Amino acid sequence: MLDLNHKASFGEIVTGRIDTALVAEEAASPPRRYLGGSRLGVSCERALQFEYASAPRDEGRGFDGKTLRIFAAGHLFEELAVRWLRSAGFDLVTQKRDGGQFGFSVAKGRIQGHVDGIIAGGPLDVPMRYPALWESKSLNNKSWNDTVKRGVILSKPVYAAQIATYQAYMETAVPGIAANPALFTAINKDTAELYFELVPFDADLAQRMTDRAVRVLQATEAQDLLPRITRDPSHFECRFCDWQDRCWGLSC
Repeated sequence: MLDLNHKASFGEIVTGRIDTALVAEEAASPPRRYLGGSRLGVSCERALQFEYASAPRDEGRGFDGKTLRIFAAGHLFEELAVRWLRSAGFDLVTQKRDGGQFGFSVAKGRIQGHVDGIIAGGPLDVPMRYPALWESKSLNNKSWNDTVKRGVILSKPVYAAQIATYQAYMETAVPGIAANPALFTAINKDTAELYFELVPFDADLAQRMTDRAVRVLQATEAQDLLPRITRDPSHFECRFCDWQDRCWGLSC
């Protein structure tokens, strides 16, 4: 409930102005016209359809200022991880010679992905093979601990799908990147603890994600809705979906 008697503090005023600027900047950014490879592991294919079609999000949904600040902080953590790995002796490449980001584009540009980096070499005492895909994430303490306990495949299936997809599609540009396990890096945003995991290429998972991408593209462009993930609108994934009202307001 809105407290009409609440007087904003100094910090709230400044934060509000920052968040307003960030939201305006985000709104001015051109919409993405492709299906992102990092999103293919999302469990609901209908949600992927809405995302691919740039369907308007429900009122009050989308990225608020706080979320955009979290995204920005994540980029800074990634930059730190790059610097730390390089200082430890890894040949970590994050940009092509022309300055662009490594990535792939297939299906006439309708499916794209951009990788965090490629590790071309490293210290002799580190038991890994090169070249290797590098994927970096920053996680809160609870999420980080779960990833350490269960591994990225069980704890973060969306990330696992992203890694497998990127390994598959980057093989042409970087031969060997699918044969060698990817290096997944997670930084604990609360404690600065580091977690590293070698993730072998899962060809079956990569194929399933490719098949899913094709389904999403074909159904969306034919204006056919793919099934919801559940019949229960109160399902936890639906409650956090930006298109919950739009989805369940439809008859099918």
